[in-house]
Amino acid sequence: MKYPVHIVAAGGFVLNDAGQVLLLKSPRYGDWEFPGGQIEEGETIPKGLEREVLEETGIVVKITSLIGIYSNIGNPPIVNMDFLCEYVSGEPRTSDESIEVKWVNLEDALNLVERKAIRTRLKNMLEFSGEVNYLAYVVNPSNKDLTYQEFENRKI
Repeated sequence: MKYPVHIVAAGGFVLNDAGQVLLLKSPRYGDWEFPGGQIEEGETIPKGLEREVLEETGIVVKITSLIGIYSNIGNPPIVNMDFLCEYVSGEPRTSDESIEVKWVNLEDALNLVERKAIRTRLKNMLEFSGEVNYLAYVVNPSNKDLTYQEFENRKI
């Protein structure tokens, strides 16, 4: 029997005590995004997100709420889960996975993000009111959203 294969990833909407969001500039795309990444085999989703945030930014977080579930139904298929995260400790620093890391005022965050899928997810994070967002889309990660197409977008 052949089982379906999806990449599982998680993103973090990390807020500090000053009400700023943590963003990083990706060396892969040269664009701003929120921290997160692929969950490794045998790793829980919360632990994987906490690891990714720390690796990419130097910040320790505590996950507090699920914000959204996103299905990139392209090739490879990816299921992304975005979480609200509370800042615990650490100072922003770069890594192999970030060329710049900084706290950004909420009203400035969307203006930094170019890629449509990441921008849509960040917009949902900024507008989070307790209802989980669901979005299905297709994007080819190698071309910065030139093929971005939404299929379903709703609250669940």
